[in-house]
Amino acid sequence: MEEYFRSLPRSGWVWTGEPNAALAPDPQIVYFRKELEFDSLPDSFTADVSADSRYKLYVNGRLVETGPEKGDAKVWFYETVDLLPYLTEGANVLAAIVLRYPLTDRNGNHSIWRTERPGFFFKGKLTRADGSEETLPADETWRFRHADEIKIVGENPYFAPLQFFELAAGEAKAQGWKSAGFDDSDWRFAEPRYERTYPMAISPGNLLPRPIPSLYRKPARFAGVKAVREGTNGADEWTALLSGDVPLTVPAGSRAAVEITAGELMTGYISLALCGGTGAKVKLIYAESYAAEVGMGGMHLKKGDREDCASGVIAGYSDGYVVSGHGTEQSPEVYEPFWFRTFRFVRLEIETASEPLTLAHLTYEETGYPLEVKTGVTTSDGSMEGIWDISVRTLRRCMHETYEDCPYYEQLQYIMDSRSQMLYTYNVAADDRLARKCMDDFKRSARYDGLLNCSYPCYGTNVIPGFSIYYILMLHDHMLYFGDKELIRYHLPTVDGILEYFRRNTDERGLVAKTGGPNNGGRFWSFIDWVDEWQTGVPNANAEGPITMESLLYIYGLDAAADIAEYVGRTGVAEEYRVRAEETRRAVRAHCVGKNGLYQDGPGFEEYSEHCQVFAVLTDTASPEEGKRILTEVTNVYSCGGKQYPRCSVAMMFYMFRALEKAGMYERTEHLWDLWRDMLRNNMTTCLESPDGRSDCHAWGSLALYELPATVLGVRPTAPGYASFEVKPVPGYFTHAEGEVITPRGAVSVSWRLGADGLPDVKWEFK
Repeated sequence: MEEYFRSLPRSGWVWTGEPNAALAPDPQIVYFRKELEFDSLPDSFTADVSADSRYKLYVNGRLVETGPEKGDAKVWFYETVDLLPYLTEGANVLAAIVLRYPLTDRNGNHSIWRTERPGFFFKGKLTRADGSEETLPADETWRFRHADEIKIVGENPYFAPLQFFELAAGEAKAQGWKSAGFDDSDWRFAEPRYERTYPMAISPGNLLPRPIPSLYRKPARFAGVKAVREGTNGADEWTALLSGDVPLTVPAGSRAAVEITAGELMTGYISLALCGGTGAKVKLIYAESYAAEVGMGGMHLKKGDREDCASGVIAGYSDGYVVSGHGTEQSPEVYEPFWFRTFRFVRLEIETASEPLTLAHLTYEETGYPLEVKTGVTTSDGSMEGIWDISVRTLRRCMHETYEDCPYYEQLQYIMDSRSQMLYTYNVAADDRLARKCMDDFKRSARYDGLLNCSYPCYGTNVIPGFSIYYILMLHDHMLYFGDKELIRYHLPTVDGILEYFRRNTDERGLVAKTGGPNNGGRFWSFIDWVDEWQTGVPNANAEGPITMESLLYIYGLDAAADIAEYVGRTGVAEEYRVRAEETRRAVRAHCVGKNGLYQDGPGFEEYSEHCQVFAVLTDTASPEEGKRILTEVTNVYSCGGKQYPRCSVAMMFYMFRALEKAGMYERTEHLWDLWRDMLRNNMTTCLESPDGRSDCHAWGSLALYELPATVLGVRPTAPGYASFEVKPVPGYFTHAEGEVITPRGAVSVSWRLGADGLPDVKWEFK
């Protein structure tokens, strides 16, 4: 029987062979290694690599790739890597660190899927100088060991979607395991899986090539020391360590605490090299900012000047490491957390035991999606330069294997957030690769009732009904910028399912009925925006019935769906959508307008918000004249600093700007930019989630990346696929602007200055 199994083709998947391995209740870290000998280097050596759940692949101790790209129960991805540049003649080592999450929802990262088949996948293809080829799948010749000294812990007792922080300890017997000559005789042999017994119709067997480029990795150093809080080592010593790897020694039986800065909010892989110091305890605390007050385990922070180390404190998520003491100057003990970390500031705390501890280096490797920004704009408003800078950085930090709502707290891809981020990406880079992946992700999240999960990939269920509409808007945007009819055809059935959900859930008045409530355990969450006056982002009208915003979103989705259906020749479907949109408009006009002429937050509910007025304008529910009147009413408070109506926060500001532009009131955006000017005054390097929100890096705030190129310079598509475009600046309060805007068809150079007639004198060139 053993001979029979040895004759079967290997699938490339291996795991530990332990009984009930898939049912382990906690995250596991497993090391795999394989030694290869080359008398002479091959002509080529590539490999397809994946894992359930995550991997880091090394060759001869050098990190080659991390992955896999996030998939789900329906698709699983692999990366193809070129190993030849990492090889040497003689002994070589392939090594992988695999993080396996448990099947239970709360004990694993929310955005990482896992299946009943934990494993590491490696299938190499080697070509020799004589033209011969050899396939090298992971098999029973690979060895493994559990890294029991590393425990993955939740970051917060209240809400922990990341689940990748560590309580770890060094282990002398693991020193050098990624290099040749390491003694792995006490490691066990991996258990291979065979092609005939490995289902290829379900994840993780249904492997697909990674659809987006690999994340970049760039060596980086911390910018400097903010404060030395404890210990005998001075700021100069810490600075020398950070800037030039000058070793720093913390005496035995002592404590040290230092706070350092990256200079800007960053996502990167931390590396800490240590010598001696047996039993020393090291803690790395990562923070977006200094905070004046801290609550709920670091989730609720009161922030002002983000650089204020004099009166502020560093609080946040952390890694803990106990030093084994086996490190030497020639071969230091290195602690590198598995996952990248998000930080602007890091507090390093050290408590030594009976030996001194020497730090040989503390560095990081910056990582993210390889976004290539090609658009640049300058305007008459000098503050926009800083706003543009923090907006670009925010978009970068919120792009990895998916778009992210915030890299520090969740790393989840939400529909509403991503729609804006995709538009920003189109306007600064004309890059739709991550956007296409994003739309495909959400298509796969479709539920039985037609709605989508509001965040995806997501191992659990989370539904915000209105967010499904933003998926339709994504498709409409992509149609205008890239004009891919096949993509539209592929997604249209999902669009129809979403709109059918809303049609089935209209009441006798023709309004969208109540679909959900606050995020307190109900079936769905009817989130609209983070507004102080509302409970968890839901208008108060929800307590008594439906909310007007969901009817307005339904109209918005129907109008966009009609356009994309017509684009691919489905004119009958387009007409049906337009009829339904008009019926819902009439219902909103009949039942959701108060005595003051403003659109109510719910039918007959005497509360009003900017949101309903904005979307009444965007959906043509309000006539042009009416739209100008209602927007004037709700935005007049800006000039005197009042808060008469619940205001659009950062999340909804894109739509407020669109409504003001549509109503011919774009000059009123001058006061709205104060929100971003305050960010600059508070020394932020990225855009915040909301004025009172937790996150300092949330890319729905990168609004300038759309406003300056598309509105102020006025470069926008007028036909699908940028087949035609306009250069039609909307000056607003600006007096001049110039720049170059990248489009899918090429770059457009624009400059304008207001003339004596108050109109922009425009000069532009298509390159």
